[in-house]
Amino acid sequence: MAVTTDAVADGGTLRRRVRGWMMFDWASQPFYTLLLTFIFGPYFAAVVADSLIADGLDPGSAKAGAQRLWSGAQTVIGVAIAISAPVMGALADRAASKMTWIVGFSVAYVVGTAGIWLMVPDASQTMLALGAFALAMIGAEMTTLFTNAMLPGLAPRDKIGRISGTGYAMGYAGGVLSLAVMLALFADNADGRTFLGGSPALGLDGAEREGTRAVGPFSALWYVVFMVPFFAWVREPRVAAKPMSLRGAVGDVMDLLRQLPGRPSLTAFLAGSMLYRDALVALYSFGGVYATLVLGWETTQIGVFGIVGAVTAAIASYVGGRLDGRFGPKPVIVGAVCILTAVLLVICFTSREMVVGIPIPEGSSLPDVTLYVMGALIGGAGGVVQAASRTMMVRHADPDGGGEAFGLYALAGKATAFLAPALIYVGTTVTDSARLGYLPVALLFVAGLVLLRWVDPEGDRR
Repeated sequence: MAVTTDAVADGGTLRRRVRGWMMFDWASQPFYTLLLTFIFGPYFAAVVADSLIADGLDPGSAKAGAQRLWSGAQTVIGVAIAISAPVMGALADRAASKMTWIVGFSVAYVVGTAGIWLMVPDASQTMLALGAFALAMIGAEMTTLFTNAMLPGLAPRDKIGRISGTGYAMGYAGGVLSLAVMLALFADNADGRTFLGGSPALGLDGAEREGTRAVGPFSALWYVVFMVPFFAWVREPRVAAKPMSLRGAVGDVMDLLRQLPGRPSLTAFLAGSMLYRDALVALYSFGGVYATLVLGWETTQIGVFGIVGAVTAAIASYVGGRLDGRFGPKPVIVGAVCILTAVLLVICFTSREMVVGIPIPEGSSLPDVTLYVMGALIGGAGGVVQAASRTMMVRHADPDGGGEAFGLYALAGKATAFLAPALIYVGTTVTDSARLGYLPVALLFVAGLVLLRWVDPEGDRR
């Protein structure tokens, strides 16, 4: 697919286009920071666990049951995204328009996030709330697919790493700000109080956890407001379109898949990133749940944990983007994955009774301090590995299309999206421990590192 016109924009237009593109990361980050990790996820787990305890389960089994439900839901959603993402990307390439798809999935995202409000403290609307979360996650992942597919055509190759890193830095900065607002004004603990000790803003009822449930409508409004620059400034180059056909799109994907045996670097990167990104998502989505179930943290404590992680992620992503531009994405990815593997092992052997397997006195704050430090490392290394992986994919993608390739990248990210939650499910079931249930995820990081050995640092884009 060749660019026919507007291949090169003037400097001012190009800068606005890049800045507008970066605003997507800022607008969408609250889903991952607030819903998936630090506010809704832990709240959901706590509500479900309390409901199971009220039904007669012992606390340990109830917490494990809550974790199984949360991981099982993400498994199903991940499989649905994995199956559809490559074909959606190919359809967008055929239509020569990714913006139309971004608008459609943005609507799904906004409706889904707003529906998080339904998760009432008595757990009576759990399935409805999970359905809303599923819609929000599909919207978030699909809009990410199409905005990522725009990256190859944004700038020359030597600038892509910096743009990707800065975009992630902006996203995490948005996550920090949105989390700070939620903690200060809305997110309430079991006593109905926010981090500042007051009642939730806007007259919300703390007894009904309305402050915490407001994370959904808040995230929806945040997205609507901050996507305005994206839609105002980002314009796609005009390209020659192909006939819109589902059969043709599937054929395009199959053609790309048939190329993989002759493209060992791309194949190794897709397989390796599939595993280490899956493990990273597990750290993100279950970190707050771990803090709730293992260390007994309240929502406000988890929020502070999130701010620490997001601040380090913003700084590290910005610095990582510059390292990426200088040394290339591959060494940056390897270093970050090594850090994440070590962090996971530390977390799995830390509880109220021990830190890294070493017993500690009762009432010690050392487990809390340790988890804060680990949260900072997860945020920093996680931000770097995501930004650098996006750059590495650009080195394997067609600059004039991108949707197909990034659809395949999304497939790689979601094809085993069930694997980390499933490993946690099995680990938790076998050990009946919310802490040790995370241990099998370390295998995904290690396997991803092994596969990176066959990735060409320069990629294989032709």
